[in-house]
Amino acid sequence: MTEQAQTETRTGTGTPAETDAGTGAVAEAGSPVPAQAGPVDVDAPSVPVPAAAPVLAADPVPPADPVPATEAAPVPAPAKSRRVLWGIVRWTAAVLVCGGVGAGAAMGITAMERTDVPGLATESDGRWEYPELALPALPEGVQRPFTDGNEAEIHHTDVRKLLLPAPAGATVDPKLKGGWAGVDSYLAELTEQGRGEVKAYLADSALRHVAARGWTTPDGTSTRIHLLRFSSVAFAEDFKDEMAGRLVRSEWLPDGVETQEADAGTTQDVEVPYVAVYAYKEAEPYGPRQTRWSLIQAGDTFAVVTQTRKGGTLTVPFQQTVALQAQLLG
Repeated sequence: MTEQAQTETRTGTGTPAETDAGTGAVAEAGSPVPAQAGPVDVDAPSVPVPAAAPVLAADPVPPADPVPATEAAPVPAPAKSRRVLWGIVRWTAAVLVCGGVGAGAAMGITAMERTDVPGLATESDGRWEYPELALPALPEGVQRPFTDGNEAEIHHTDVRKLLLPAPAGATVDPKLKGGWAGVDSYLAELTEQGRGEVKAYLADSALRHVAARGWTTPDGTSTRIHLLRFSSVAFAEDFKDEMAGRLVRSEWLPDGVETQEADAGTTQDVEVPYVAVYAYKEAEPYGPRQTRWSLIQAGDTFAVVTQTRKGGTLTVPFQQTVALQAQLLG
């Protein structure tokens, strides 16, 4: 055979191996790849060799015209595949770690209070922290006001138990600790000019009891609550109407107040079924202290909530106090 034929034979044998390696169509790793032993005589009879027959290392290989190992179809694909797979594994692990950290952070934030999260902390809106409230137990066989079986709207309980307790951090007034108080305790909240008329009116109104509680909070607000219980809902409602009418004429005002104006925000925001709520505040210009007060009538009981504070009263704690006291009576 000519040298050209030998060259073509070697080239025809090597080219497919290189192409397959580039496309990844080489047999699986570990499958034997026949190596060329040298010149091939095309006139020699063909000897069929099984495709899967491995080339044993013990077979003699003629030294003439050896084929370099690189031409024996090197297979870089498995190594490349391993590098790609290892990269995928690393990126997958990174994604899982980041995802886990993100999920953990999200769970941690949702479990925290808003004020504990940097950047999300919000200041208090001014509400006071009152203890948990509960209505007192009733004697057997009686109902609460505004329920079936109590059409007279009578509070069949100790009215002292219906007083709103002092909020956390407040200093209780030693004269108004939540017990019984005389009529004079309530009259002291009014101007001196109106005390005589109010006392005479109450004497004709079948007033039964007066209970009171007072406190001062760290923000300087002084609060007093008086509950006046009458013999019937008719007397309580009549006194409420008389008081509201007098206030319109700037009579029967709280002590130190010269002019008043309706506190429409409190009246509109505090809504308790079957309970009448009126709210007022001292009109400007006022002195070093401002006064706010509310009239609450629920069945046979009339309540007055009064707050004073140097520099001006605060809307939020006043509305909060009025709403809670109205709920205890409703």
